[in-house]
Amino acid sequence: MSAFEVGLVALGAMIVLVYAGLWVPIALMLCSYVGVWAIKGSPVLAGKLLALAASETISSYFFGVVPLFVMMGFLVSVTGLGRDAYDVAAQLFRRLRGGLGVSTVAANAIFAAITGISIASAAVFTRIAVPEMTRHGYTKKFSVGVVAGSSVLGMLIPPSLLLILYGLLTEQSVGDLFIAGIIPGIVLAIVFAAGVIAMAVFWPSFIGENITGDSEHDLSAGEMLAKGLPIAGLILLVLGGIYSGFFTPIEAGAVGCLGAIVIGLFRRALTPAKFWNVLTDTGLVTASVCFLIIAAQMYSRMLAISGVPNEFGAFVAAADIGFWGVIIAYVLLVVAMGTILDSSSIMLVLVPLMLPVIEPMGVDLIWFGIVTVIAVEIGLLTPPFGISVFVIKSTLDDATISLGEIFRGAAPFALMMVFVLVLVLAFPWLATVLIGR
Repeated sequence: MSAFEVGLVALGAMIVLVYAGLWVPIALMLCSYVGVWAIKGSPVLAGKLLALAASETISSYFFGVVPLFVMMGFLVSVTGLGRDAYDVAAQLFRRLRGGLGVSTVAANAIFAAITGISIASAAVFTRIAVPEMTRHGYTKKFSVGVVAGSSVLGMLIPPSLLLILYGLLTEQSVGDLFIAGIIPGIVLAIVFAAGVIAMAVFWPSFIGENITGDSEHDLSAGEMLAKGLPIAGLILLVLGGIYSGFFTPIEAGAVGCLGAIVIGLFRRALTPAKFWNVLTDTGLVTASVCFLIIAAQMYSRMLAISGVPNEFGAFVAAADIGFWGVIIAYVLLVVAMGTILDSSSIMLVLVPLMLPVIEPMGVDLIWFGIVTVIAVEIGLLTPPFGISVFVIKSTLDDATISLGEIFRGAAPFALMMVFVLVLVLAFPWLATVLIGR
């Protein structure tokens, strides 16, 4: 078989193995190893190539943000800052049908402005929001679904790690990309909130027939201020440092951890026992996510060697389908690859491939970046490789909630993301008006 045929067989085998119940990282690694072995004809070379992919992933500068932002997320959780943000949001939206679901979306949007990474939001609000919503009559499926859905805001609302990566790949201003992500991020949060309210009214069997708890969130103005100021200060510290150029994203994550520790000590909420739990939980989540990312990087290397992405890209470029045909085909390809690869791998494989195709067309690369990130993030919610869903499952201390149930709960939010993606495609000014284009 040719390398291209081996890549297609490996792709099909991975999908079959995942749907058969094999753990996704194991399926990715196994198919990657066998695929490279078949292409290069040497099991030793295949092992060395995949080992190199693993070491380069772990030693990457960008990977450093994962443990830092995950740790900051857990610190925010154990010191009560995440719950305070959730309480403030619950107070603001307590009169709405499905108010706790809307509160989860709002709190995730606030949290996104601190972490910039979806998996941190997913880990934190799995612990905060899911028990609270299920206690007040929301179905488990919806509770985990709204957390999975709203967690993707972390990759669109600045600071976003994916936008940083895209800026480096395309040599675009990261600051412009951050600004461009503001309106689409807000629009996505509004669509999520509206979707929750609509489901509460028209689909109560999905969200919960007997929702209670609105009256329990009754805070005075002073309590609202006391709960809101620390989280607002942490947001200003992290974002202010990044926007002023004083911190790199990784340094901002470290400073954010320090800020959360100081707030926790000041409030006497961070005990040595809790801090130890933060460290161990951070290690467990980071290791779980690390294993997924390593496996995806291995698989992306195998696909690159096989030439499958190049063939797809060449097909899109050669087809006489016009500007919108190319853009729509690219978006569909990104969404499709999002079901089997992690976000960074998709961008590393497809963005350099598509740049020579779209630049002669005069495409605004800032707008193209926002479109890419939204399309990539849809993959975080779609099986079999929805990394946000896997993070929620690994963080959730409830064996009664299956992986399939989380995917089903997240499905309506994936559809809402498709709607916002269509809006940004149809109205490019949503992504460019703030940067004067």
